[in-house]
Amino acid sequence: MALVLTSGPSLEPVTVSEAKAHLRVDAENEDTLIASLILTSRLHVEAALGLALITQSWRMLMDRWPVSKDIELPLRPLQSIDEVRVWPQSGAALVVDEDDYLADTASVPPRLVRTGVVWRQPGRAANGIEIDFTAGYGALASDVPEPIRQAILLLVAHWYERRDPIEVGAPQTMVPGPVSQLLEPYRVRSL
Repeated sequence: MALVLTSGPSLEPVTVSEAKAHLRVDAENEDTLIASLILTSRLHVEAALGLALITQSWRMLMDRWPVSKDIELPLRPLQSIDEVRVWPQSGAALVVDEDDYLADTASVPPRLVRTGVVWRQPGRAANGIEIDFTAGYGALASDVPEPIRQAILLLVAHWYERRDPIEVGAPQTMVPGPVSQLLEPYRVRSL
């Protein structure tokens, strides 16, 4: 399975002005750095929790249909499944009828559930199935839960004060305890 961002968020969940107020920075000479730290903090939170914070469009690529009729999507919250396509051996992709599946937006992780119809197998050996979907809490920063926004502000402040190189998603990327505590309710637990 591969995941491709087709349309990123139109804004960040925290503005540069909000971050500057949190940091108590008045000058504009740090705006580029602060904007970069906001982006990095959002990406870190999204990667750590399997979330899309602001509305984003994604494409999931698969080689074959799973045996189960449920296909788990890797990002939440799911807003919609926009289109499902199957590539034959040659020619244009075939669009799967919307009546042949449903979007389970309530489950964690969200799912595409195939109905009783037997779906055509792809003719391509790799990435013959494309599922386009939209995920995120909404189009506005105010749609993102406040604890997540606060965690982003705390991460921005942490990395603003400690300008060590960071790599999003790396195991050694340390975050302050209060950030983890704010994000704890949004973690997915396995039973």
